[in-house]
Amino acid sequence: MKNIVKKWNSLSLIIRIAIGLVLGAILGVIAPKLTVISILGDVFVGALKAIAPVLVFVLVMSSLANAKGSVGKRFSRVICLYILSTCLAAFVAVIGSFAFPVTIQLTDAAENTAPTGIWEVLGGLLTNMVANPVSAIMNANYVGILTWAIIFGIALRQLATEATKNTVKDFSDAVSQAVRWIINCAPFGIMGLVFTSVSTNGLEIFTDYGKLLVLLVGCMLAVALIVDPLIVAICLRRNPYPLVFKCFKESGLTAFFTRSSAANIPINMNLCEKLGLDKDFYSVSIPLGATINMDGAAITITVMALTVANTMGIVVDIPTAFILAIIATLGACGASGVAGGSLLLIPLACSLFGIGNDVAMQAVAVGFIIGVVQDSLETAINSSGDVIFAATAEFMDWKKQGKELPF
Repeated sequence: MKNIVKKWNSLSLIIRIAIGLVLGAILGVIAPKLTVISILGDVFVGALKAIAPVLVFVLVMSSLANAKGSVGKRFSRVICLYILSTCLAAFVAVIGSFAFPVTIQLTDAAENTAPTGIWEVLGGLLTNMVANPVSAIMNANYVGILTWAIIFGIALRQLATEATKNTVKDFSDAVSQAVRWIINCAPFGIMGLVFTSVSTNGLEIFTDYGKLLVLLVGCMLAVALIVDPLIVAICLRRNPYPLVFKCFKESGLTAFFTRSSAANIPINMNLCEKLGLDKDFYSVSIPLGATINMDGAAITITVMALTVANTMGIVVDIPTAFILAIIATLGACGASGVAGGSLLLIPLACSLFGIGNDVAMQAVAVGFIIGVVQDSLETAINSSGDVIFAATAEFMDWKKQGKELPF
């Protein structure tokens, strides 16, 4: 038994995840009633979601308290990359929707409450920033976690003794080690998640909403495989695809099945460590990316709003469509504190065309139906992009210093 465990651990994590993925798919087909397997996926995602808020809070606080040099330029650079990518994704969605207009059969309205304006979204974002820090950690409010971690980190840097700073760093290292143990369980978690997807989701979504799914997936792949790599290529002046594909493989794959940017934060930090990035930098930029780097969300909001407009027979001119793209970008960046993520921002975007909340919420219901594909791919693109642009921001400094890039 020890030899089997040793041989299993000697395989790379990606190979082990691939094995779990294949086993989950096979079991989902031949034994769909063996629901006990799905518990593995629930436990894995639950563990990641549980550790992620603590990890972000401790790492950010420790990094700022023990930071030896300034990384301010990198932060401003990565924020610009995150927002640029999200905005371009919304523009791609506009172009795709104009080139391939889609209509849908509207269903019963969803029962969730959507925000009524962009100021409500931004107001919620500011409110989340000053939420009780304990409550923020308990509720996985990453805007609040980041805000308080930065405040405590700066305070510790100015006032704490070296012994206290070292204690905080030791605690940070302990949390990081716990995360590594959880990540090593990824193959079994992925097996459970794939089993659940294969055994419970039929092919109806592909027949009823096939054109809409093709448009959404096409826009997301265009951004992931063309737009984002182009940004990286311009910044680093080299072939971006080795970095892009590495991030897809090690971050996008798990994000696709967990469908949670929060759950993927530990995965992304582990990948940043493999890439040799500065811990002081990525411990802040990765959770920040999970909040404002929302390519997939911007695409979903834009495409769904224009699809509703097409269905209602509303003619949308190009200037209005580009205003929609800006609204979708702002909404996507502020969506982290809104239950339901990007889907509940659809009524906000639809209001630009004078479409009432009742009709728009029907599109939200459609979004939940196709979510098994839409939300999975959206999360994969968002999460892998966090690492891509964090790495790009730091590698730009490496190039200036003449350091060898790891791809």
